[in-house]
Amino acid sequence: MADFVHLTTARAARRIERAGIAARSHGRDGRRGVYCMPVLPSFTLTYGWVRELRRWKGGPLVAVHLRLPDAEAVTVGHYGGKHREVTAAKAVAVVRALEDPRGHEVFVPRAIAAAEVRRVRDVPQGVGWRYQPDAHGRRPCASCAPSGGYRVAQLRNRLDPPPSVPPKSVLMARLKTAADADEIIEVLYDLAHGRRGDAQELAYLAEHPDPQVRWTLQSTLRAYRGPQARRLRERLAAMDDD
Repeated sequence: MADFVHLTTARAARRIERAGIAARSHGRDGRRGVYCMPVLPSFTLTYGWVRELRRWKGGPLVAVHLRLPDAEAVTVGHYGGKHREVTAAKAVAVVRALEDPRGHEVFVPRAIAAAEVRRVRDVPQGVGWRYQPDAHGRRPCASCAPSGGYRVAQLRNRLDPPPSVPPKSVLMARLKTAADADEIIEVLYDLAHGRRGDAQELAYLAEHPDPQVRWTLQSTLRAYRGPQARRLRERLAAMDDD
């Protein structure tokens, strides 16, 4: 059996212990699955993705340790390069043999069952690399500057202007015609930018069967103001605790 670690937000830990890890990420060939990293002798290298992922994920991260059959088909490679398909056991061997495994990843093209999850543990939030391995000492760029840093907003607006967000009327029309959970989530991400008015328009999504839609809705509602948004967030939080 091959041991891996998957990093995710702490708020998802309870769900993962109950139901496993959903196949939400997209692989290089378009398949959906789960990204992870082999458990290595080095603590820092095993959890080396923490600091980078913290820039993109809200809230603290936790480490989900999982165990897969040695013959499980996975892909392995550097995030900026080509991946190759190997077995899980081979993927562990490939990464362990690297002089510098930072930035490498393993992709499992399926969901992870709850029975394959060994444990969920807290992990230090400052471990690992940011922006890219060996980024220290390089001139910062708009896409890799840390949020909240000195004059970062001016740098990003000058070199990499943010994409315009469609008006609310367009987003709500897209939401009504969304064919699947992924389309709903994309619209909710856009709705989180700026003040969007009446949160009650989104209340029906609190009953959506896909938990990822409900979690994204809960995050989006932080951009809304007023008692309706607050009550809806509390309702979603209570549903997640059940």
